[in-house]
Amino acid sequence: MRIVDLQEGTFYADLIFDRNIKVSARPSDSVAIALRVGVPIYVEEAVLAQAGLLIPDESDEEATTAVREDEVEKFKEFLDSVSPDDFKAT
Repeated sequence: MRIVDLQEGTFYADLIFDRNIKVSARPSDSVAIALRVGVPIYVEEAVLAQAGLLIPDESDEEATTAVREDEVEKFKEFLDSVSPDDFKAT
């Protein structure tokens, strides 16, 4: 399974079978099939360059701390906006 293109926010994928037989398929279906049968999922470098995200290394303490502080702040804001009545069973 290979994600081969990204155009106007839409991903495109190919299922690749024996003897290099390629079948175009929706990426969501392709990923589901690949996971079910245990085959690798590949992505073209151009697609990664356009849509990929860099995930900070967990050993980078400064970046990890900044993310945690941001999550704590968001949770505090959530707690400020709710009351115990919001959680009562109906």
